[in-house]
Amino acid sequence: MINKIMASAAEAVSDIGDGSTIMIGGFGAAGMPDQLIDALIDQGAKDLTVINNNAGNGDRGLAALIREGRVRKIICSFPRQSDSQHFDARYRAGQIELELAPQGNLAARIQAAGAGLGAIFTPTGYGTDLARGNEVREIDGVMHVLEYPLHADFALIQAFKGDRWGNLVYRKAARNFGPIMAMAARCAIAEVSETVELGDLDPEVVVTPGVFVQRLVCVPSALEAAA
Repeated sequence: MINKIMASAAEAVSDIGDGSTIMIGGFGAAGMPDQLIDALIDQGAKDLTVINNNAGNGDRGLAALIREGRVRKIICSFPRQSDSQHFDARYRAGQIELELAPQGNLAARIQAAGAGLGAIFTPTGYGTDLARGNEVREIDGVMHVLEYPLHADFALIQAFKGDRWGNLVYRKAARNFGPIMAMAARCAIAEVSETVELGDLDPEVVVTPGVFVQRLVCVPSALEAAA
């Protein structure tokens, strides 16, 4: 019997090793899998490469992971905002590496990994420092930049509900990067606020099919964060 539901967040992240590349869902605080990140902090993995939309907010979630010195490199679109003090401090001290990616390019590169593509061409970034050293090509009269897919060892995402096969539905803005990150990672771990029986999820509203999810953790308190 297929049952991807784990007993705890700690069990779900127990095999994430030093030097792993991890995608973390979330757009700011919306959809951030805080319980999985807290379990990862307790687990102790370090020298991580993190792929996320930004570089953490305040003192929770990804910001806490950065604060603890566990992140070696971050690939994101928006590294700085008013409450990104932990990233700012480590970046200024030379303790964390940053790779900037325009938000559309970030999403497209993750999608390319999930779709099994070798590379993509995009006009975004052409003529800027972000494209320096990349191959360029003119397509239909517009200059494009070659970008490579972003793969990950693990994806930590938050969803609203899931079943034991790993089928997921999301709530409002918490959906953001979760679906494409689940497809681009070798092992996708979902934090959900509720688990339901097989057949209780309408197939028409399932966003992430269970084939892309390897582990599921029920965290009832995630419901408030998913709002």
